Amino acid sequence: MSDTSRYKITGMSCAACQAHVEKAVSGVSGVTKCEVSLLTNSMNVEGSASPEDIIKAVENAGYGASVSEGGSAGAVTDDELNDTETPKLIRRLILSVILLLILMYFSMGVMMFGWPAPVGLVHTGIVVLEAVLSGIILIINRKFFISGFKAVIHKAPNMDTLVAMGAGVSYIYSSVTLIRIFNVCMEDAMDLMMNELYFESAAMIVTLITVGKTLESYSKGRTTDALRSLMKLAPASAVVLRDGKETEVPIEEVKVGDLFVVRPGEKIPVDGTVVSGSSAVNESALTGESIPVDKEPGDKISAACTNLSGLLTCRAERVGEDTTLSEIIRMVRDASSTKAPIARIADKVSGIFVPSVMAVALVVFVIWMIIGGEFPYALTRAITVIVVSCPCALGLATPVAIMVGNGVGAKNGILFKTSASLEEAGRSRIAVLDKTGTLTKGDPVVTDVHPAGGVSEDRLLKNAFSLESGSEHPLAKAVVSYAGERNITRTEIKELKVFPGNGLVGKTEDGEIRGGNERFISETCDLSDEIKNIASKLASEGKTPMFFAENDKLLGIIAVSDVLKEDSVKAISELKKLGLRVVMLTGDNELTAAQIGKQSGVDEIVSGVLPSGKEAVINKLREHGKVLMVGDGINDAPALTSADTGMAIGAGTDVAIDAGDVVLMKSSLSDVCAALRLSRKTLTVIHENLFWAFIYNLLLIPIAAGAFAGIGLQMSPMFGAAAMSLSSFTVCMNALRLNLFRPHESAKDRAPRDFDRERKLLDNEEKSVFSSIKETDMTRTMNIEGMMCTHCEASVKKALEALEGVTSAEVSHEKGTAVVSLSSEVSDDVLKKAVEDKDYKVTGIE
Repeated sequence: MSDTSRYKITGMSCAACQAHVEKAVSGVSGVTKCEVSLLTNSMNVEGSASPEDIIKAVENAGYGASVSEGGSAGAVTDDELNDTETPKLIRRLILSVILLLILMYFSMGVMMFGWPAPVGLVHTGIVVLEAVLSGIILIINRKFFISGFKAVIHKAPNMDTLVAMGAGVSYIYSSVTLIRIFNVCMEDAMDLMMNELYFESAAMIVTLITVGKTLESYSKGRTTDALRSLMKLAPASAVVLRDGKETEVPIEEVKVGDLFVVRPGEKIPVDGTVVSGSSAVNESALTGESIPVDKEPGDKISAACTNLSGLLTCRAERVGEDTTLSEIIRMVRDASSTKAPIARIADKVSGIFVPSVMAVALVVFVIWMIIGGEFPYALTRAITVIVVSCPCALGLATPVAIMVGNGVGAKNGILFKTSASLEEAGRSRIAVLDKTGTLTKGDPVVTDVHPAGGVSEDRLLKNAFSLESGSEHPLAKAVVSYAGERNITRTEIKELKVFPGNGLVGKTEDGEIRGGNERFISETCDLSDEIKNIASKLASEGKTPMFFAENDKLLGIIAVSDVLKEDSVKAISELKKLGLRVVMLTGDNELTAAQIGKQSGVDEIVSGVLPSGKEAVINKLREHGKVLMVGDGINDAPALTSADTGMAIGAGTDVAIDAGDVVLMKSSLSDVCAALRLSRKTLTVIHENLFWAFIYNLLLIPIAAGAFAGIGLQMSPMFGAAAMSLSSFTVCMNALRLNLFRPHESAKDRAPRDFDRERKLLDNEEKSVFSSIKETDMTRTMNIEGMMCTHCEASVKKALEALEGVTSAEVSHEKGTAVVSLSSEVSDDVLKKAVEDKDYKVTGIE
């Protein structure tokens, strides 16, 4: 069995360290995958190797390791996010700068510009003071030397090795020169003091590198701001009901099943269900949606959301590490710890970078000596090559952008599970959208009201409202909701009778009311050709016409249908502007699918496809480019898995976390566009960072080596150290620009240059093949009474496909059957209960 564990790594200073730790751990028996993050100083390991063996491998490589609290699945702790390194670096930097200023006063001011010196302090005394001050600065920054030489001992030189070599060689050479000064004449001594002392260079190198490290550490700390802000959302305490009394307890003491109270203005402490009370709740902390959501008894609530108006009493269901908020935080953290594919080239370069730089420095020194350069000059060129080279920028180029990008996504309700998904999403060229629940609302609503001649709309609605109030059918709920929104009053219904698959009959003080399908109503009413034509037209539009009559007189028709979400048309238009071909993929019949497709504006429609057929469609589309599949994350799991990028679209706590590569917390299709924009912007920043990291070294190493000395372009070790410091800082700050990015703004959307708007992806013959694909698994045929329409089919289908072991359910209200395909054995009782819980009757299972 393969497990994933998470470790905290200490002692890493650059990308070379990261590469060495990965190599060491990957060589441990039982390790199948190892990913090390320089940004978070963490490591994720997959495999069966024991923690002891893994930690030993890290320590043998010269670094420290410890198991993170709770492993990879554990909650994100404050210790993981607290920036403990920057304060230490600031203290080192302050001391170094103070001493460096004193050193520079004597070495530059007194020796070169004749500034006043303390009485009695002669030139040789000043030189000795320089050596002492420089030595103290090197001791303050001894971490470079300890880490650098330890890395050499373990045959894995890193950035600290370069710094230690540059500063150490400068100091040692200067110390030797200092001894020579006391053994030569005054004239030669002055020449040595002016031209061959590098005490200030040694001190300047470590101080400037510390400046860069401090800036880098600060900017790296800023990349986790999003995680910190998420962690601060959860309240520290909760008011629970114990023995009928309200008691405030720490959040850690809330248990599953506890009743807790949330007053207006307070944040919800844990996930649960409303038991009593009603209120508007702001869920923007989780979904990014600022519009409050009304909550009533039975509704789900999530931790960190804010209660705006009424008093709520709720029952705790998910506490501690199991809350939706904790899951989001953990997902963002884990995604930032994984490696993006684009980072591999930087990792390969980083692994050989430091040894290569050391070799280049040696070659530079030898060449200058061969062509007649003086020893101090050749040494200076070699030292400058060493200190200007920076593997850190290479190592940080990708992870800092990934961390910030994930944070921006989390703030907007977009969760990328891995760095790879954040990188790949923006490269999609084909967007495949499920219909129900993705393009459409998934719940039927009233779309048309057609009163019969001589009947008012209010009279039709009043009678329909009265009759359907006694039914739990999805179509009935649509009528009740529609009438309720228009403040229609209802009369009391007596002796309500249900005729499964046909309709309802009830009695009022004024007589009998009937409601149902055309066949049911025509048994007692004469339907005119005009009414039949209206019903036929509604049916051709994918709507379900419901007939109502009073005392055998037709009142009219109310049409119900699943309608597009408010933002679907706009979102599809934006997807097209982003350069994606949009395909609607559905199991619905061709007529209904065509109507929804026409309204939404998709490029192509594939209808009548079962889950296994959807997977085949995705695989075929992948021949034309990278495919993005958007679905509800449950019934569309095979298609989500087979797509290059799967997006599970949901609503907060109902999100199917395990289904896709990207999880959208809201049921808004606009978030798909936002995710694509964020992915593309993050990828752009990564490209910029990698370009800067590579071009920096390609340009400055030749200058540092003296290749352009002939035209007067040279660099001192001090400027080399300054450039090295700024390179990593620049990469981090460039990534932090992502915090200013607004993923929902579409003004700058554009299609890739190679995008072909007119290209067809699938022909009619291919679509018919997909529609004929059947499941090859075990099947059961259920005979069901009570289904009247496509919405009944959808209700039964959803209930069956939610069962473990059920791969798909092909439901027909006309045949009164459900053909259930199984991947494992499911008892008939379980199948029957799932359907009958939806108020339909199962008469047999074959």
